[in-house]
Amino acid sequence: MKIVVQVKLVPDAAQASAVGATLHTVNDRANWVSGVAFARGVPREYELRKHTYAELKAAGLGAQAAQHTIRKVVDAYTTLRANLRAGNLGKPGSKRRKKAESKPVAFRPEAAHPFDDRCLSWQYDARTVSIWTTAGRLKNVRFACSPNALKTLREYRKGESDLIERDGVFYLIATCEVPEAETYEPGQFIGVDLGIANIATTSTGYQAAGRGLGRYRKRQLALRAKLQKKRTQSAKRRLKERSRREQRHVKNTNHIIAKTIVTEAERTSAGISLEELKGIRQRVRLRKPQRVALHSWAFAQLADFIVYKAKRAGVPLVFVDPAYTSQTCAECGHIDKRNRVDQGLFICRGCGVVAHADRNASHNIAARGEAVWIAGRKSRVPAPF
Repeated sequence: MKIVVQVKLVPDAAQASAVGATLHTVNDRANWVSGVAFARGVPREYELRKHTYAELKAAGLGAQAAQHTIRKVVDAYTTLRANLRAGNLGKPGSKRRKKAESKPVAFRPEAAHPFDDRCLSWQYDARTVSIWTTAGRLKNVRFACSPNALKTLREYRKGESDLIERDGVFYLIATCEVPEAETYEPGQFIGVDLGIANIATTSTGYQAAGRGLGRYRKRQLALRAKLQKKRTQSAKRRLKERSRREQRHVKNTNHIIAKTIVTEAERTSAGISLEELKGIRQRVRLRKPQRVALHSWAFAQLADFIVYKAKRAGVPLVFVDPAYTSQTCAECGHIDKRNRVDQGLFICRGCGVVAHADRNASHNIAARGEAVWIAGRKSRVPAPF
């Protein structure tokens, strides 16, 4: 299983200048390569290399840096084509799609750039790295991270690491190959219903309310609007200091929720059943005041956290179709749109059972997860002689 570990570089003034200049140079050259690729109809990597490699070397890039720059551009166009095929940039002829197709892919000056083991080496005991730059090889560049992150890097780091600049601070994002734990046979399944009013509700009784997170987001939105309206230097400085604070808070909240769910499943030898919510933003139609809540809802991030934590713990996990889980009675199976009285109340029109709406949905998701697991499990019936 691949995970990423982020470490913060702590260079001195001269090292920071060299690292920053290198990152800006490779991204500037990537924009040039992207223009060449766009003009030539985005050729394959080998053909694009013939048109750009010599120029990149002349611009001061090393052999490996030049190769990574070309490959980064090719990967960007591969991603663009995949998004176009999937319809993520709109239908053919739409304004957004035309804009994406009419110009080369562009890279920000501080965008991530990959470094392999020939360009970057780690000294874990000294907590330093040696990194290639356009000004030469830099040694003894210090980095900072948690003890757990350092342990993961030392034991499992493998492959490339990305250098990125964020708000004037440099980070290395390293890829680690962590072995997955052996999956056990679950005795039951815990259904997880994801939502906005309640971020996560499980069939075992755990509920992570979204009210506090919603209030936090509203406060942050109001504060940003107030500071932006002032337009003073101090207001701009405060805005910069608060940049990504909401994003970090939401990420930490999702980590806590995911860990709680996975720990409960591991403790009870249960599996986890999640809703397949891919494409929900395109399927759901909401009134304008509700769209902000939906589009700022990090449900995909929470699901990703549950998935990777479950894999590390060996907890079985399945995805199920969420259709009608909020309208189906978990007791008798009766489906009726009127069963969902309001956001929090479920009253079955068939058997009359009264339940919390999200709790009822989580039981339906758990039942579907068990059915999916049984359907995919190998038969234990002895083979006939």
